[in-house]
Amino acid sequence: MNKQNLIIYDFDELFSILNEIKKDLNFNLIKVSKKEFSDLNLQLNSYLIVSKKEILNFQNQVIFKNLPLKISKIVETININFLKIKFNQQSDINIGNYKLNLNSRKMFGKDKELSLTEKETDIIIFLKNSKKPVSIDELQTHVWGHSSKLETHTVETHIYRLRKKISNKFNNHDFIKSTKLGYNIK
Repeated sequence: MNKQNLIIYDFDELFSILNEIKKDLNFNLIKVSKKEFSDLNLQLNSYLIVSKKEILNFQNQVIFKNLPLKISKIVETININFLKIKFNQQSDINIGNYKLNLNSRKMFGKDKELSLTEKETDIIIFLKNSKKPVSIDELQTHVWGHSSKLETHTVETHIYRLRKKISNKFNNHDFIKSTKLGYNIK
């Protein structure tokens, strides 16, 4: 697993302290001066900038103004912010021309957004992850947790409503396709 990168901007004291305990940390330390900062390549997969004051136009920053703090509190704050970054990175799923945000359960496309229920989100994810069309029985079993022997129109009703929502919002009538073998996402 790749470690995340902590960029310590113009904060020599903090770098010295963290560098002493770096073997116990679950992130890499990168010390950067004001002069070096403009040359820094922030194409790193996961980074967090720590400084004494805010750096304009940069995300993923933690500012420590009210010092002194216990080192355990500093490391805890850094780890929490890394978790937030990772959570946000993992929350977006691309599905064709759309983006599905799992945190907000919203689907984005064509400068529009559509709010989804938890079950609608589960249906979309299950259909997207399937390599072949998915039968009603499979959806009942895997999305609802019902026995496939139950006689119900729950799946068809949810698919119908989901198609209608997507069609009304994005004018896409073919997002969820129906075939003889089941449903799939185009």
